[in-house]
Amino acid sequence: MLDDALDSFAEILSPPFRAVMWKSAGLTAIILVVLGVALDRAALSFLHVGPAWVGAMLSVLLALGIIAGMILLAAPTASLVAGFFLDDVAALVEREIDPSGRSGRPIPIGPSLLMGVRFACLSILANLAALALTLAFGLGLPAFFLLNGYLLGREYFELAAMRHMPRRDAVLFRRKNAGPVYLAGLIVSCLVAVPVLNFLTPLFATAFMTRLVKRLA
Repeated sequence: MLDDALDSFAEILSPPFRAVMWKSAGLTAIILVVLGVALDRAALSFLHVGPAWVGAMLSVLLALGIIAGMILLAAPTASLVAGFFLDDVAALVEREIDPSGRSGRPIPIGPSLLMGVRFACLSILANLAALALTLAFGLGLPAFFLLNGYLLGREYFELAAMRHMPRRDAVLFRRKNAGPVYLAGLIVSCLVAVPVLNFLTPLFATAFMTRLVKRLA
């Protein structure tokens, strides 16, 4: 599994994948910047109240809050954006690891985006739960990896499997191999924890889970 993870990471940096990587990471960055600026402008309208020092303190807290929010939203936004490109990544990986095998069917854009939205919402809730556990019990880091490992493993494994089988069968296939899928999700969650590299998480996870699906099948 570690070999597959290393091969997948090296692969997304290789020439055939670079165009997809730059499009996905660039669009994610643009969305986050626009969202950050919009939140900043909206929040600044409430700061012109009270003494100057109060405004300055609120400005600092606002900046920290927006930075934290952008970090929180980076992975879900990247996953949502990458929904447009994941079939391209999976097809490239399948051709490389099994040139003579049957290629998977592209997932229709509607179900793919719906799964992306669902995953984005679940990811935000999971990270908010990890933040709450950090503030309450200091357990944020373990919770972050455990929750994201489950979510990432489940979503990307099912997406890779759905190229070869109906969604119901993909879910059953994932449940049958829950242990390896969860371990793979934990590996993917390590990338989510690294700023900037987390923009590459959807591409890496797709390449990694495509390999895992092929092995387990």
